[in-house]
Amino acid sequence: MAVNGNPTVRRRLGAELRRLRLACGLTSTQVAERLLISQPKISHLENGRRAIKPRDVRDLCGLYGVTDPQVVDALMRMATESERQGWWVACGEIPYALYIGLETEASSVRSYEPLVIPGLLQTPAYAQAVIEETIPQATPEQIAVRHEVRLRRQSRAHHPARPFRLWVLLDESALRRVVGSPQIMREQLQYLNRLGAQPHITLQVLPHAAGAHPGVSGQFSILDFPDAATGTVYLERFTSDLYLEKRSDVQHYSVMYDHLQAQALNPEHTRHFITRAADELPAAPSPPGRP
Repeated sequence: MAVNGNPTVRRRLGAELRRLRLACGLTSTQVAERLLISQPKISHLENGRRAIKPRDVRDLCGLYGVTDPQVVDALMRMATESERQGWWVACGEIPYALYIGLETEASSVRSYEPLVIPGLLQTPAYAQAVIEETIPQATPEQIAVRHEVRLRRQSRAHHPARPFRLWVLLDESALRRVVGSPQIMREQLQYLNRLGAQPHITLQVLPHAAGAHPGVSGQFSILDFPDAATGTVYLERFTSDLYLEKRSDVQHYSVMYDHLQAQALNPEHTRHFITRAADELPAAPSPPGRP
């Protein structure tokens, strides 16, 4: 079903309304009967397939016994925001558009990356190289769009007025894998250390010496939101992504992240480790005619 507005905000709002309904012990059929609307409408509101009007939110909050005006106002603002399209919509079809919407609304992101530097921390040259080398079937136009979107996403992470909190755990493999060229990789590692010095960004490296750890199963990110009772776990896959929103799933990955942080180098030792990795890269060749 085609939908207008911002499906990411609509999805989050629907999930929160579903949580409130379950908390008060009502079925979707009972809610529909009491509000004199159809049961499919309730289902569509909760799964983000239908626009949610502020008055719908007000009526549902009243039925669910939500009396805190700040909570009701926050949910009604989400309903208004859900009618606005995100900036990425103008870029055309982006496979991970839902994730971009979540990232844009998040108050914090905890990410584990085993193989490459995450998109929010990539230099333009590294981003260009990793996109070209990991999506061999992409056209030049598709590569250009993905590159533009990736760099624009970074403005949210580095916004001077409202940067979100970013924790990144990197496996040593992501530092050792030379993407593009040694020079591109050296610049990327130096850039990582500059970003890691910012107060809202924490970088830690899991060295190979740490051995097996809970992250060997692959990449994952945990996104938290200021107006939601629980976060969202994002699992990136080559052809399709997974979004886990059950409280038990989010808790499971949060505990996993805590274990990974405990096994990783602290931020200061991470800076030294990244500096050594950059120094160990092959030097750039001398220009012709020079020794």
